Amino acid sequence: MDTGTLISKVNKYKHILENTLKYRESWHKNVKPLLTASLDEILKQSGLAKGEIIVRDNIANLEAVVFDLGRSSSGISENLDDSGVMRTMIKSNGSLIYQQLFNGKIMVMTVSPHIEGYGQPKPPTTLEILRPEEINQKIIIKHLETFFDEITEWEDYDDDEQRPNTIGFNPTGVISHPEEA
Repeated sequence: MDTGTLISKVNKYKHILENTLKYRESWHKNVKPLLTASLDEILKQSGLAKGEIIVRDNIANLEAVVFDLGRSSSGISENLDDSGVMRTMIKSNGSLIYQQLFNGKIMVMTVSPHIEGYGQPKPPTTLEILRPEEINQKIIIKHLETFFDEITEWEDYDDDEQRPNTIGFNPTGVISHPEEA
């Protein structure tokens, strides 16, 4: 029987299954300890008092290590009625997540800050998916830098970065930024 390329496809499939087992083993032996130690050291060096490292290991081979900046008062309160009763809105400060996938690879995501009861939280942003051997302290620092850029931008939100860069006639005649005058 002529199987054509079938046997090479079967062999590739078997190789991928072997990789999944190796990646899962590497998560436990290397990646999870590296992530927890590195992220914990960053928390200590940075002085982020509300930050913590959370290991989510309740589902085998779908574990996660989370660099979580916790929750705090947003400084915003809602007046519930005429009696002056106020409800403080809580702010989730954001997190960086290393999530083990079904195939043993690791998905790296950021969760932006959000204020509960004030708009909808942004869905997590996937930074990349890595094989365990690609994770090292240098890449962890890169992910943290991206995460802190994202949450700093959220905290310092304004429309300066969002104005259009157009050249030409302005039909409204309104100058929206003094530097355009």
